[in-house]
This record gives sequence, structure tokens and C-alpha cells, in this order.
Amino acid sequence: MLGPLLAAVLAVILGMALVNWLLAHRWILIAIGAAAALAGGGLLHRRRQNARWEAVRAQSLRYELSQLDALHHTRFEDAVRDLMRRDGCQDALRVGGGGDLGADVKATDPYGRRWVIQCKHRRDGLAGSAVGTPDLQVLNGTARQVHGADIAVIVTNGRVTAPAVVFAGQQRLHVVDRRTLAAWASGSRPLWKLLRAVPPPRRPTALS
Repeated sequence: MLGPLLAAVLAVILGMALVNWLLAHRWILIAIGAAAALAGGGLLHRRRQNARWEAVRAQSLRYELSQLDALHHTRFEDAVRDLMRRDGCQDALRVGGGGDLGADVKATDPYGRRWVIQCKHRRDGLAGSAVGTPDLQVLNGTARQVHGADIAVIVTNGRVTAPAVVFAGQQRLHVVDRRTLAAWASGSRPLWKLLRAVPPPRRPTALS
């Protein structure tokens, strides 16, 4: 018992001596405070600068179709997510994978509309298998009921069958085929400017 007690007393004495010494040399406290403030300010500046650079990078994001064709299907989903972020959907998230229930990317646009996107990547582009009505039926069955979509979209770098296009129109689904994908990925306009009959904004915004 004596050993721990002596250690505690010694610690208190040393602590008081340190406090007294610092009080007698206040310039050291001032210097430490100034150094901490400079370090904190520098860290904040770097974070803000990184955020600005990230915003610039996102705004300048562009893809050629050849680049998209060469991607793995999961990286294609990442590219779609990044394009949505570029267009102002800050919460865009890739959710594709096993059990995704027809949603590969989810996002909320600056107008408050919820997007659910299913991605169909074809390694051979137009030469690959076409996106058909069954693919649209999966999206139609889950996008609104399960994921709460305002806008349900299927995106492909390949072909879409004519019956699938007709079905999409009947069910208020949107198809981004290779031609539309090329225009979107080039950065000409956000996706909602390239699609027809998208719902109106959910709430007034600076962009509406």
C-alpha cells in the first residue's frame, strides 16, 4: 500500500511543480497555444483545399465510350455513381452486388428526386447481348416499391431491344442506351436533361 501511495503523492507534487513552472513561464503556454492554432488552421485549410480540388475533379469528370467498355462491371457501376455525383447528386452511392434487388446506384438529385439505377455493362458494347424486357421487369418490380424511386433508370453501354423500350415507356421507366450514355459521360448535360418526361422537382431549389 505504501508504494502506490508514495507514487500518487509524487505524481501530485510533480504535477503542481509543472503547473507552477508553466505559470512562471507563461510565454511557453502562449507559444504552445499559437502552435496548436497554426496547426489547426493549417489542417482546416488543407481540408478545404482538398474539398475544392475534389469538386473541380468531379466537375471535369469525362468518359469516352471506349473507356466505359473496358471497365469491369463493378467499375462501370462506380463510373455511373461518379457521373451522378458530378451532376450534383452528393449522396450518390453504389449499392450493386448480391441481393441488390435491381438497384446498382442510388442518388438524390439537386431537385430532391430519388434515382434508382440498374447498370448493365457489356464488355463487347453493341456486339454484346441486348438488354431485354426481363431486365426492365426486375427494375420495375423493385425500384419504386422497394427502393422508393422517383426516377427508375437502366443504363447500358450496349443495346436495348425494341420490346424493352416499349415496356419502359409503358411503365414510366427510363432507358439510357449507348447513345445517351455517350452524351451523358461526355459531360454535355446532366442525365435529367437528357431524359424525357422526368418527374418535376420534389421541392423548390436554387436550380429550379
